[in-house]
Amino acid sequence: MNFLFAWRYFKSKKSTNAVNIIAYISIVAIMVGTIALILVLSVFNGFESLVKNLYSDFYADAKIIPTTGKILYFNTEQINTIQQDKQVAYVSFVVEEKALLKNGDYQSTVIVKGVDNNYSAVSGVPNHIVRGSFNTGTTDAPQIVIGGGIENAVGIYIGAEYLVLPTLYLPNKKALNFTNLNDAFFSFNVLPSGVFNIQQEFDNKFIFTNISFLQFMLDMDNSQYSYAVLKLHAKSDREAKKITEQLQKKLGNQFIIQTRYEQNKSLYSIMQIEKWVIYGILSLILVVAAFNMIGSLTMLVLEKQKDIAILKAMGATDNTIQYIFISNGLILALIGSSIGIALASFICWLQIKFKLLKLGGSFVVDYYPVEMRLQDFVLVILTVFIVLFIASYIPASKAGKQKLSLKS
Repeated sequence: MNFLFAWRYFKSKKSTNAVNIIAYISIVAIMVGTIALILVLSVFNGFESLVKNLYSDFYADAKIIPTTGKILYFNTEQINTIQQDKQVAYVSFVVEEKALLKNGDYQSTVIVKGVDNNYSAVSGVPNHIVRGSFNTGTTDAPQIVIGGGIENAVGIYIGAEYLVLPTLYLPNKKALNFTNLNDAFFSFNVLPSGVFNIQQEFDNKFIFTNISFLQFMLDMDNSQYSYAVLKLHAKSDREAKKITEQLQKKLGNQFIIQTRYEQNKSLYSIMQIEKWVIYGILSLILVVAAFNMIGSLTMLVLEKQKDIAILKAMGATDNTIQYIFISNGLILALIGSSIGIALASFICWLQIKFKLLKLGGSFVVDYYPVEMRLQDFVLVILTVFIVLFIASYIPASKAGKQKLSLKS
């Protein structure tokens, strides 16, 4: 009944056109706020998914690091515990160290990862090889797979015939004289076998070789590693977290097991903070719409004073009058948000389908990525109705409390 009265008030002609105009302005403001929220949240979702995909190709599902120190020690029993866990698909051991890669007059500081044969099953890096192959060679004949940025910085060309192979310099941690290059570093000539391109953060910093060669160069035995990476049978981050917690209990406190999210916690946290800050700023558009609605309903209350008096004479309570005008506000919210959701969904579909809006400069993709999520639509709808319910309540409560008579 309340919505029936509210709908008739909304459709009926008013004695003053300003009432209708302000009501339509309120609908437009609600529509614009809804569109802005959904579009921006969807773009943030697109960038978030893009970054997660890039990082998921470089970082494994889980990583095991030592609780103290930089060297990870595994005994046979601990390795068997990991490998026999049904939730662990693959385990790969990695040795990592800073190094200097020199090719003639060109050189670059790099982080070199020594990986085993299982690394291709754990990491997505081999899927991003753009030239050559993911071949790390052997202990006696090491090969390196380098990022595209390092390729340009050092002047390495895959497939070229080298008179002198590029040289990899690794720190001699037992050196007594660090001012002497020959004493401070071990060096070895390495053959470039492939180039990967993922994103600049990785392409300009990392190279890969085989783990036995790097253990030999760093004077480590074959039971010493920097960390281990795991491929899990997990369909979500939440499921991966449960698996790592169970594995943590089996291995004990001498290891720390991190999920992909925990390996990049600061990045993901910043992305979420940015998303919620933008959500809060754009919600101010709805606050503007709320002020318009307060004005619209206040004028409607003045317009319908005789109707209010008649309804009260017929037995309507203050709450009934209040609910009628709150319902009128919710009708404005429903119309504005419905149009906004429809238009925002259509714009998102156009961007997904035709990639109309392009990104300037060089980036992984040349268009704005968009991803629509149901929870964002629910959030926006709740935000619209909560803000506008509060805005409707102010004039509606005054309407219900008015003491009017048909003689006035």
